[in-house]
Amino acid sequence: MSKGKLHLHNTMTRSKEPFKTISGDKDVGMYNCGPTVYNYQHIGNLRSYVFADILRRTLEADGYNVKQVINITDVGHLVSDGDTGQDKMTKGLHREGLPVTLDGMKQLGNKYAEVFKADLEKLHIQKPAAFPKASDYIKEDIAFVEILENKEFTYNTDDGVYFDTSKLDNYGKLSGDAVDDDELQQRVENNQKRNPRDFALWKFDNKLGWDSPWGQGFPGWHIECSVMGMQHLGESFDIHTGGIDHINVHHTNEIAQSESATGKDMARFWLHNNFINIEGEKISKSIGNTVYLGDLVDQGYDPLSYRYLLLSARYRTKMSFSWESLDSAQNALQRLYNFMRNHPDQGGDVVASYCDNFMSAMHDDLNTPEALSVVWKLLDDKDINNADKVSTLLELDTILGLGLSSPPEINIPETVLVLAAKRQQARENNDYEKADEIRKEITAAGYTVNDTGDGYEVIPE
Repeated sequence: MSKGKLHLHNTMTRSKEPFKTISGDKDVGMYNCGPTVYNYQHIGNLRSYVFADILRRTLEADGYNVKQVINITDVGHLVSDGDTGQDKMTKGLHREGLPVTLDGMKQLGNKYAEVFKADLEKLHIQKPAAFPKASDYIKEDIAFVEILENKEFTYNTDDGVYFDTSKLDNYGKLSGDAVDDDELQQRVENNQKRNPRDFALWKFDNKLGWDSPWGQGFPGWHIECSVMGMQHLGESFDIHTGGIDHINVHHTNEIAQSESATGKDMARFWLHNNFINIEGEKISKSIGNTVYLGDLVDQGYDPLSYRYLLLSARYRTKMSFSWESLDSAQNALQRLYNFMRNHPDQGGDVVASYCDNFMSAMHDDLNTPEALSVVWKLLDDKDINNADKVSTLLELDTILGLGLSSPPEINIPETVLVLAAKRQQARENNDYEKADEIRKEITAAGYTVNDTGDGYEVIPE
């Protein structure tokens, strides 16, 4: 289906660039910053993984072999990016009444890692090559810190081992060093820290943690991602993704420590999705405006309606979530499902012109709103027969991931189906008054009958 060249907005260069792998071949290494599994992931968190999935599907449509890695952070992530506050996993242990032990932390992490994976499946996000857990890479974390220590990039304080950012001339190159004074001040936790930008590689904890050459404790959460990415994808890989909130601190620190250790660029492309707001505020557990995928399901929404909603905006734009916008997305998705239910696949031809237009949109930095507009133009094109429409939609859905090949079944009562058939007969007999009366009966039963180019469809209201 591929035509043209994929272009992506690279945060590192602040420009849209033609995609090319480091090796020049068709093998792509892609690392997606995963969740800290101390709680459920809200719908804002999940946007990152729908975006990464669309990127992967587009690359695969272009003939690339994608090795995707989504990490699971189950230790060592403090509340703030400034290495301050109670550890999130420890906070989760207290919340759920679990013992504050490594075994308790493992139990908590396993629980919410499985919930996260189930959410990905509900959103039709393809399974990655690996879901590495931070707790499985402690020895590798220690070895990595030792490399940095031997290269004199570290110093010790009473509470941990820190990376000395003054040793780097290009620290902050990802963000353009666009960190304001207030944010820097928030990173200062004690007078022993030499520079507000410096960050923890190892945090001491004499009650909980692992032994290390510097003392018992935990790896810093930045070091975990550097290590897991390197273990699965090598010292340099093609794509690193995450939310825009990772740019100034987490990804900046990953780059600093990884490139100091290896002397190589960590990743070729850095891609970031924007926030989702509710009533003008970023979705955040700290301010209590969280909405979870389970909440959507409890309200009667298909999880894929949320996927459709995300596709209706470009990944780099801020989105505002509302139940009204989700209603619109669900209605649009149901219209697609109704068409597919009413026109089973009969082996029609794929319409090349629509595929080309669709891929042109996707190659423009994953322009999913334009890609969806191509879908609707196809559906409304009276010059294309339904069999060809179905085959083309199935081809486009290999990227959209909306499940058009197996739309959920709707069980319409036999009485309603009989009424719809009678109404159709009345229309064919030009008895439109009777047809309107029967339509009212169908509506009263809670269903809608829509006329189509080759008959009619009956759907719940």
